[in-house]
Amino acid sequence: MSQLVLNHLSLVNFKSYQQAEINLSENVNCFTGDNGTGKTNLLDAIYYLAFCKSFFNPIDVQNIYNEEDFFMIQGKFNLKENEETIYCGNHKLKKKVFKRNDKEYSKLAEHIGVIPLVMVNPADTHIINDGSDVRRKFIDGVISQYDKTYLSKLLAYNKSLYQRNNLLKHFAEERRFDESLIDVYDHQLNDFGKFISNARKQFLQEFIPTFRTFYQRISQKAETVGFDYKSHLDEHPDLMELFELSRKDDRAARYTTKGIHKDDLIFTLEERPLRKFGSQGQQKTFVTALKMAQFNFMKEKKGLKPLLLLDDIFDKLDDQRVKSIMQMVSSEEFGQIFVTDTSRNRLEGLFDDIHQEVKYFEIDHLGKISEHHEKR
Repeated sequence: MSQLVLNHLSLVNFKSYQQAEINLSENVNCFTGDNGTGKTNLLDAIYYLAFCKSFFNPIDVQNIYNEEDFFMIQGKFNLKENEETIYCGNHKLKKKVFKRNDKEYSKLAEHIGVIPLVMVNPADTHIINDGSDVRRKFIDGVISQYDKTYLSKLLAYNKSLYQRNNLLKHFAEERRFDESLIDVYDHQLNDFGKFISNARKQFLQEFIPTFRTFYQRISQKAETVGFDYKSHLDEHPDLMELFELSRKDDRAARYTTKGIHKDDLIFTLEERPLRKFGSQGQQKTFVTALKMAQFNFMKEKKGLKPLLLLDDIFDKLDDQRVKSIMQMVSSEEFGQIFVTDTSRNRLEGLFDDIHQEVKYFEIDHLGKISEHHEKR
């Protein structure tokens, strides 16, 4: 199995950091400090290098330090035995620049999947409790990291959907309707949508057994968990026919009411909806198992261990579940790990029995990063 390692991270004017440089362990890296010191911002910088955007704030200029004009993030990686430099720069008045080994990407989508990464964050429970778009993004995000064709067809579907919705609004404002123009977009959405729907179903068929295994490893309980995949295509498998049947509703609503852009996942615990019947601990275990299964799935698809970012994941989990998670991610199944927590002592206690190199980085209220020690 090939190894992916971030050796060095450099920041200029990124979020709370005016300037920072750190050398990282190829095994476990722990960022500690009080709330608000910028621990999570370091993880977000690493996330940027994988996905060309922030995990938390998609508006690039809002990630610039104070009143500065730009930010820069650069990472030096070992990727499949090659040295790689990934650079991201964003200026308030210019487009974002993303480079791999000094060569600029013409399209950011070309970079997705080069640096496979999984982020686990306290806000992940929104996958359970928010709207269906969040759950679709989870599926789409996993598949897009290993399947470039899926990503291109997803982007094309979303572009056609946006144009069709704009056309429906335009017709409503002008009080007219042109069936032939709508037909053009229906055929595009049909072509892209069938591929996307089939890929999602294939993904879930492979993914769910892995997810169930990780849930039981973390919870150490024999609770039955699963997903129910809901789609308009369940009742109308022909997407073109579905668009034709919903055209009247589309005209009234001024947007496309049916299609694979409305697909959803219903998460279940003991065959009941997790959103309604799961405790906070069970929901947190569920989403953590989702992310662990995502890691394993991507590792198998790409033949490369993704980076794993664990941001303050200990909230709402009992000690036993936390211990299970840390023992699991510190095994040879996983690769380079980044962990944040307010308590260095707690992390040291968790890693006492783990025979891996661990580096600790303390961040103070001024954003200064101090490497305290490393141990094996």
